[in-house]
Amino acid sequence: MQKFLFILLGLLSHNVFSQNYSQYVNPFIGTGGHGHTFPGAIVPFGMVQLSPDTRIDGSWDGCSGYHYSDSVIYGFSHTHLNGTGVSDYGDIMLMPTMGNASFNPKDYSSKFSHKNERASAGFYSVKLDKHNIDVRLTATARVGYHEYTFNKAGVANIILDLNHRDKLLEGEVRIIDDKTIEVFRRSEAWATNQYIYARIEFSKPMKIVSTIANGTQRNNFYSGTQLALAFSSKVKKGEKILLKVSLSPTDYDGAAKNFLAEAKTDNFETIKNQAAADWNKELSKIEVKSDDKNKLAIFYTAMYHVFTQPNINMDVDGKYRGRDNKFYYAKDFNYYSVFSLWDTFRAAHPLMTLIDRKRTADFINTFIKQREQGGRIPVWELASNETECMIGYHGVSVIADAMAKGITGFDYEKAYEAAKNSAMQDIFGLDAYKQKNYISIDDEHESVSKTLEYAYDDWCIAQMAKILGKKEDYQYFMKRSQNWKNLYNPNNGFMQARKNGNWYEPFDPREVNNNYTEGNSWHYSYFVPQDIPGLIEAHGGKEKFEQFIDGIFSAPDKTTGREQVDITGLIGQYAQGNEPSHHIAYLYNYVDKPEKTNEKNKYILDNFYKNSPDGLIGNEDCGQMSAWYILSAMGIYAVTPGLSEWQTTTPYFDEIKIHLEDGTIKTITKNTSKNELKYLGFENVKAFKDLKYPQQTASPIIAADRLFDFTSQVKITPLNEKDKIYYITRDEDDKNTEKTYKLYKEPFIISKTTQVSAYSERNGEKSGITISNFNRRPNHWNVTINANVHPQYTAGGKLAIIDGINGDVNWRKGEWQGYQGQTFEAVIDFLSPQQISHISSTYLQDSRAWILMPKKVEYYASMDGKTFILLKTVENNIDPKDEKVQIKDFSTDILPTEARFLKVKAYHYGKLPEWHQGAGGEAYIFVDEISVK
Repeated sequence: MQKFLFILLGLLSHNVFSQNYSQYVNPFIGTGGHGHTFPGAIVPFGMVQLSPDTRIDGSWDGCSGYHYSDSVIYGFSHTHLNGTGVSDYGDIMLMPTMGNASFNPKDYSSKFSHKNERASAGFYSVKLDKHNIDVRLTATARVGYHEYTFNKAGVANIILDLNHRDKLLEGEVRIIDDKTIEVFRRSEAWATNQYIYARIEFSKPMKIVSTIANGTQRNNFYSGTQLALAFSSKVKKGEKILLKVSLSPTDYDGAAKNFLAEAKTDNFETIKNQAAADWNKELSKIEVKSDDKNKLAIFYTAMYHVFTQPNINMDVDGKYRGRDNKFYYAKDFNYYSVFSLWDTFRAAHPLMTLIDRKRTADFINTFIKQREQGGRIPVWELASNETECMIGYHGVSVIADAMAKGITGFDYEKAYEAAKNSAMQDIFGLDAYKQKNYISIDDEHESVSKTLEYAYDDWCIAQMAKILGKKEDYQYFMKRSQNWKNLYNPNNGFMQARKNGNWYEPFDPREVNNNYTEGNSWHYSYFVPQDIPGLIEAHGGKEKFEQFIDGIFSAPDKTTGREQVDITGLIGQYAQGNEPSHHIAYLYNYVDKPEKTNEKNKYILDNFYKNSPDGLIGNEDCGQMSAWYILSAMGIYAVTPGLSEWQTTTPYFDEIKIHLEDGTIKTITKNTSKNELKYLGFENVKAFKDLKYPQQTASPIIAADRLFDFTSQVKITPLNEKDKIYYITRDEDDKNTEKTYKLYKEPFIISKTTQVSAYSERNGEKSGITISNFNRRPNHWNVTINANVHPQYTAGGKLAIIDGINGDVNWRKGEWQGYQGQTFEAVIDFLSPQQISHISSTYLQDSRAWILMPKKVEYYASMDGKTFILLKTVENNIDPKDEKVQIKDFSTDILPTEARFLKVKAYHYGKLPEWHQGAGGEAYIFVDEISVK
């Protein structure tokens, strides 16, 4: 494996540096393309992210509030998200204007030009063209500083609009005096219940000239869910107005305390210089040398993006708002928010274990408190809200990695208890995962990804248990960590979804569908970081696994199935723009081909990171995209967080110095020495050498026709040819609940609706039980559908709408047929005239997913299949704005009618309206069961 030199330079403080590394930061990197970053003023891990907003529509490329392609600024708000895929924040928005004050965003917004825009670490400036106003911004951790220069004489306004971007649930403005106000904002977006308080001080007296307040307006107090105020003052040409805005997640008192602590000076330049110094202190932890200024800009901006979050989320006295919405005080640690853990466990958090061990402990202490106050450690926590975004419980990876690397400063037992608690829930498919050792399509959507990521997280918990001497837990979670074997198809080498006990077909590893999270089988078939030797063995050895790694890079670079905007930066099917691919190039190290790791990584570093607004190939994702760059440029990567080792590759820079918290410096060069590597502990030690995995017997495959006419053959196959299979059957008439499993010898025939249960056994070790249900058709009707079903949502074919099997409210399990932008029409042939008195058809609504109820459903009857008579029209009564996922039965009684044919016509909603995030797109109709009595 590739090795390089780390040279110990001695006990030197990293605070002593001779170079200004903040000068290389370009905050515009990632503000174009799909990077979703913002260019505003921040300090490392600060509560304030003071930045311009050019997007107020919640669009995907406007998640951060800013996109480089825009030419209009609506205002400057104090909170922003760095590179996420969901829109939120934009709190406490202020905008300077002149003349008559207006609360219409079209009126108070202004054109701007990038030629008059500047951004650096801790600073942002722009000229607002509409009224020739120069804006400069800087910040401390909890205070935003604004400087507005009015280049014309006249009446200056400062607009405070609390209805900016997301939904205002409660708003208050308190007038303290003519220079000071207090603001409360409770809002709903991705975080459904976000609290923020602010104290705003103007540098000169300001007069309220206009208000919108649909609640209270009296005694210098304004409230409501529609709330905006305009503050005005006459200004001379060239006059400046300065604003200081402190934030607090707790209350007005917290905002006041934060103001007193961090807004002591009125000197804008002092704060700007301090912000740059704060950045330089953090950035100097890793020194790289290069004559290429673009490479320096990319590297140090990457560090800047990693240090943008998580954000301090407590007042200066330690008071914070817990996950239960109660107040607490952090003792001996700092409390943080914004944990994009599905992304950041892979590289951002491992990087922090190297250069910021104290802050890593603070993150884990935050996890422990959130578990105590909210029931679980965070999944994707935002502003003291759990968004439940993405999958897994990857906080356990952060904890295990810290424990493996000897980081202290948190209670190991409490951290372990919190981690174990997450793994023992019965949510998001975990109940099925615990019972049968994998998740199937029938249990939960994104079943493959969830199974694989849970298995890795379980391995992390096992490593904690080992450190703490919990032998039984260690064995239990190590065994669970082998659950990936239940979804590994030995016939093709891919991780494949299972449905009703069988492999889900048709299968295309390039297909993006609801069985994977933001990816396809190519991306997830390499995700066994906890047992790479086991994955290699499953493929038949290193040579064959090397060919499999080659395969993802040489595959056609087009995905099939659902359009997934996150899948970018393709080399074959490898997607650098999304996280599931990030470790794959390093797997060549495990098959003794480090030169291939070097080659792939250099290509990625050369081509997918640029010093330009579109310089990130995908969402920044709270620093993960940049953390991959930092580690890979240094020549190290944590393929398996939770192991104390790093995989290595050729460094991108000739020399890298890492300043550690103990004062020592490690220098990386492209030279190598085995003795020096061994001494410094950064070599590629043989992975997993001390880990012993309990035997995991994979659950067998049960294959038969899920829906059959008269009989069907059942075949049961083990995933390991050495396994024996035992099974039982229960048909619809079977009353025997105490059946004994019998040895399976050969396929057998069923003729009734039957449930088949089976398990594999090897050396006395039993697998989980596979349960499959096979249904004899409840009717023998024919059906013709006069609409084109979406290939992602076929539910197995046209008979699905008359098979007697009802779709679940979780439509991603695949039991619904989906039709986009068209009216659904089905004609059922009963084969002979039937007496009809009741008709039913069911539909689903998930407004956020573009699935809306039909406007109306019409039922027609015919004897010849040509001439149809309208029997009944059933109108929809569910509001398309209702975001609850729900099923509606459009059923009706009719006068007894004899007919051979029934036509069902469901009229689609049409194009999504302006209020919808997907405005202009075509809505779906999701239909399942049509029944007749």
